Amino acid sequence: MTYDLNGKRIWVAGHRGMVGSAVVRRLEREDCEVICAGRDVVDLTDQRAVAAWMAETKPDAIVLAAARVGGILANNTYPVDFLYDNLMIEANIINAAHQNGVGRLLFLGSSCIYPKEALQPITEDSLLTGPLEPTNEWYAIAKIAGIKLVQAYRRQYGHDWISAMPTNLYGPGDNFDLTSSHVLPALIRKAHEAKTSGAEAITIWGTGTPRREFLHADDCADALVMLLQHYSDDSHINVGSGTDIAIMELAQLICRVTGFEGDIIFDTAKPDGTMRKLMSGEKLRAMSWKPAIGLEAGIAAVYQQHFSETD
Repeated sequence: MTYDLNGKRIWVAGHRGMVGSAVVRRLEREDCEVICAGRDVVDLTDQRAVAAWMAETKPDAIVLAAARVGGILANNTYPVDFLYDNLMIEANIINAAHQNGVGRLLFLGSSCIYPKEALQPITEDSLLTGPLEPTNEWYAIAKIAGIKLVQAYRRQYGHDWISAMPTNLYGPGDNFDLTSSHVLPALIRKAHEAKTSGAEAITIWGTGTPRREFLHADDCADALVMLLQHYSDDSHINVGSGTDIAIMELAQLICRVTGFEGDIIFDTAKPDGTMRKLMSGEKLRAMSWKPAIGLEAGIAAVYQQHFSETD
């Protein structure tokens, strides 16, 4: 199938986030109108506000990238926020899209939707086949509900709506707050601060042995726009790089990029999370898509951009 973006009014919900802003940048290369609305315009957790705003704005398509996000610490500390807020955001937008006849909607999930012990690489049909990773199950459950809600509207009302599951993302606009960030930006900040302060070592949660897959946000956005144009299926589709790296190796790579030459200490009293999480990218590769930004080059660009701006 082909969904023609020319002349369409496309709402990127969550345009200020890392993924949403990357989608906005990518859509600016298309002949379409990108619609953005910050929290000062519409509170996405308020059902009436979302319904009223969408009835007035009437987008042709929606990329639903809005979400409350964070790492293991944030998920453990604020389970209500991660479950309730994400349920409200996705339900309000999806229902209002139905009420206003939005023809195309792309919902973004997360690789944490898959079971903790899923076979690797993780295929899309692994969803709901086993227990989730407890450290981020609140976020995962909300995202699973979003996938199923999109499926339900698709089946009951025939909407050509889809879901995509990005892997761990990084890029411009990432969150470097150590209380709420994911592993890659947290490591970048730790290494940078250790270098500038002259510290002898940085400390990292866990054993360093878990493996993670990473994808630059601009590569993700490119894949998402391609899916918006050419993907139509009841099942969600994975969006990843197809390769993974041990956290220890990632830390060493980041130390090399940032110029930190001290030691890396692993706090084994802290949780590792899921030991490996590599998603199958067979469906995406069958559509002739692959990422363009290598991990080390991507990290170097993010480090230079963020810390040259903040220093």
